[in-house]
Amino acid sequence: MARKVILDVDPGIDDALALCIALFHPELDVTAVTAVGGNVSAAQATSNVQAILEHLDPPRLPRVGAAADPEGGLPVDGRYLCGVDGLGGIGITVAERQHLLPSEKVICDQVRAAPHQITIVALGPLTNIARAFARDPELPGLVGQIVIMGGTLNSPGNITPTAEFNIYCDPTAARKVFRSHSTKVLVPLDVTNRLELSYDVFNLLPDETNPVGWFLRQILPPAFRNYRQQLGLEGIHVHDTVTLMSLLYPSLFTMRSMPGDVEILGELTQGMTVFDRRRVPAWRHNMEVAVDMKKDEVIERIVQGLQKAAE
Repeated sequence: MARKVILDVDPGIDDALALCIALFHPELDVTAVTAVGGNVSAAQATSNVQAILEHLDPPRLPRVGAAADPEGGLPVDGRYLCGVDGLGGIGITVAERQHLLPSEKVICDQVRAAPHQITIVALGPLTNIARAFARDPELPGLVGQIVIMGGTLNSPGNITPTAEFNIYCDPTAARKVFRSHSTKVLVPLDVTNRLELSYDVFNLLPDETNPVGWFLRQILPPAFRNYRQQLGLEGIHVHDTVTLMSLLYPSLFTMRSMPGDVEILGELTQGMTVFDRRRVPAWRHNMEVAVDMKKDEVIERIVQGLQKAAE
């Protein structure tokens, strides 16, 4: 039986790549795609989710949740890597649906409809999940699992010296989710930064006659260009897609149980993920953290997933 999942995303080219794989993967039943502000504003994230779903036209259309910015707004965005609209500025038009339910309401409804069966794949800031938990205090115990792209273990941050982008965007929400009594898996930058997709991947993508192939060939060139201009890299990181792979192919990842929390007040460390790794930790272990992966095999699975999406 396919695993029921909610994809909580802030598209973002990387999120879009993960959506291409998840929406067509035979082992996943994507019941909802909920937008969250992060790489782009909440309104743009909602529009991007609708545009991606409308263009890809998956065999089963998931519910869509509308994003709202976190308290105090977003402190930063990812358009310097993702383009002005988050999707490389390719200008996909969309017939936006009106009267969408808020993302946190969609999450609550889906989890309540299938208690202990839903996996939430959190590929953006944790705003929606924290709000869903506040809306329904029993929800943390009803979610099957939350797989989170975010944080760092030993490596530096990618938005400040100490903080990873998703956690930094809404550290208060991240702390609430980290401290919740839910089953959590964290895939940090230490692992996702190890994998770069090179431009050679274009030789392996579906051709432009297929909606998935056309979409990928539109959004990826701006990503390669921005990574080269902004970061001096010849390849692109696909943090969210790697995180999705950890759900689909857990045997390719090494996990370690850890006690983790988020700093919300530090002048220099706001959004930093902190782990109690003392010989006798005072904190309880509250998540599984990815510490390694079989990089080459993960790349193979990503390419296979994109090819299968076009079949």
